[in-house]
Amino acid sequence: MGSTTFSGPVTSTAGFISGSDSIVTLTAATATVTAAAHSGRTVLLDRAAGQALTLPAATGTGNSYKFFVLTTITSNNTTIKVADSTDVMAGVAIVANDTDASASIFETASTSDTITFNGGTTGGIRGATVELQDVAANLWSVRIVGAATDSEATPFSATV
Repeated sequence: MGSTTFSGPVTSTAGFISGSDSIVTLTAATATVTAAAHSGRTVLLDRAAGQALTLPAATGTGNSYKFFVLTTITSNNTTIKVADSTDVMAGVAIVANDTDASASIFETASTSDTITFNGGTTGGIRGATVELQDVAANLWSVRIVGAATDSEATPFSATV
């Protein structure tokens, strides 16, 4: 069997990434997430003043996107929204409660299309991860693991 040698960062439309560019840092207030720039990579969310991210349209590509909250949100919100009103998210958010070492689990609703982190009740505290995968036409799989404060609340809503 032959072998293939790669040099430098390597990407494919199926989301395979290797090399030194597997981490992408976002510091801008707004960003459009793309397969070429973000699929298969860990995207660091590094803006205390919040960010507005828009996902590509869900078409069933299998592309995966992982977001890591590097800087706790202290003002405004960070949102991750689907591309259009036909796309939705299905999954859960597992949130560590700050008062009693328990966890709250929030499910998406059938209309959920937005994730909102406010740095408090809905999460957005340093260390949170969001994993999304384009699993079918108009459908994103979502899993959030993080922490929240005060009266923990769902980060999912329908705003698109």
